[in-house]
Amino acid sequence: MSQPPGVPPDVPPDIPLEGLYGDLIMDHYRRPHNRVPLDVADIEAEEFNPFCGDRTILQLKLDGQGKVSGVSARSEGCSIIQAATSMLSDVLQGKSLCEVTELGERFRDSMYDRAPGNVDDTEGLGDLLALQVVRRYPVRIKCALLPLTALEEGIKAYRAKAH
Repeated sequence: MSQPPGVPPDVPPDIPLEGLYGDLIMDHYRRPHNRVPLDVADIEAEEFNPFCGDRTILQLKLDGQGKVSGVSARSEGCSIIQAATSMLSDVLQGKSLCEVTELGERFRDSMYDRAPGNVDDTEGLGDLLALQVVRRYPVRIKCALLPLTALEEGIKAYRAKAH
């Protein structure tokens, strides 16, 4: 498999990523967002896939109204996990935990092609929509969803601790 245009030869090929979505994924992979760890986080979660070595660590800080006011998102592994972690971190800022949960459900549905297909189902997903190209490689969907799984587990633990 040859490298997509613009990918340095020392970056191992992952899956064929071409066009706008491929460029967007590779941009987040090469220059991930929100990587600085938070000094204080209300929600922290880490997920690891022992089969491939993918790892993601998410931290969220909530403001007085329960909205996300700070995000740290770090990952290691394939280009998909790294891009997905970066993309997810971008769409969380300013959202309540209910909005984050709803957004996560829409993202998961879009990855499994379960969304009814209207604009409302993908609204707010931002760059995460580029990951739909991964649906052509079903085994790689787990890579794209690992940061979401970490986020869901972190929110679950936070809510359990708060009650």
